[in-house]
Amino acid sequence: MAPMSLNYQQLLDATIQHLEELKVQGVKSLSLSPETLAALASPRPSPTGVASTDPCRSPAPPSPNRPALESAPALSQISLETADPVSTASASAVREAKAAAMAELRSRAMVCLKCQHLAASRKNVVFGVGDADSMLMFVGEAPGADEDEQGEPFVGKAGQLLTRIIQTMGFTRDSVYIANILKCRPDTPGQATGNRKPTSEEMKTCLPYLLAQIDIIEPKVIVALGATAVEGLLGRAGGISRLRGHWQEFRGVPVMPTYHPAYLLRSEALGEKRKVWEDMLQVLEKLGRPISEKQRNYFLKP
Repeated sequence: MAPMSLNYQQLLDATIQHLEELKVQGVKSLSLSPETLAALASPRPSPTGVASTDPCRSPAPPSPNRPALESAPALSQISLETADPVSTASASAVREAKAAAMAELRSRAMVCLKCQHLAASRKNVVFGVGDADSMLMFVGEAPGADEDEQGEPFVGKAGQLLTRIIQTMGFTRDSVYIANILKCRPDTPGQATGNRKPTSEEMKTCLPYLLAQIDIIEPKVIVALGATAVEGLLGRAGGISRLRGHWQEFRGVPVMPTYHPAYLLRSEALGEKRKVWEDMLQVLEKLGRPISEKQRNYFLKP
């Protein structure tokens, strides 16, 4: 299989190619919003700590023919005839490149056989769903029976609760990205029902797929749902009660640990639901999202 580099250089090359195609079609200028110009003016260093989104390959070296993205013109109308193509990078082209990179990663994950016992028992690989260019990413532990059946994360009762939380935050399920540490349901030999926690070895083997997803999405915030997700991301085992509500960091991205929705389904205590919601309020503040009084007062006693 040909090597695939999913870092910023690849996205930049795809953007430039898109702009060159537009120029051939006769497009002479692009209108960019002030927000897009501000984003283009900010350097985008590659994440540290991970050399490649493919666990078996190293990233391709930077192309000597592509200058670094350093600044954007202070104009809302940019000419494709005179401007540097790098300076006229289109946000929509970047989104398309991210979607293409995610699709290619998904195609590889769908045929993964690294964990033979999981591959033999699964019905579907549960890769992940949502917007590959989202500012917000939710990470759980592993698929359950419903997820294994449908091939989509968080579709059972816990997933329905997560969807309501996302909507109450002012997002839609399609506007965030949802994934798991493990892409296959942990096998349960001799059991007709029930789930089990992924082993450390299983999480270590599958983690590169999640790292690749994070590299593509470049979220501003990650929400880790439950102790296993925290262990898989941060390598910290132990009680989620001590960590929830306290910001952590994963390769430069703020991480908010919180209770798994399945825990809330088991607990009828209003106070536990309020704790998770307080964590989500912190997430909204970190993202710079407006918070209404109604949102602030959820799960508070009258």
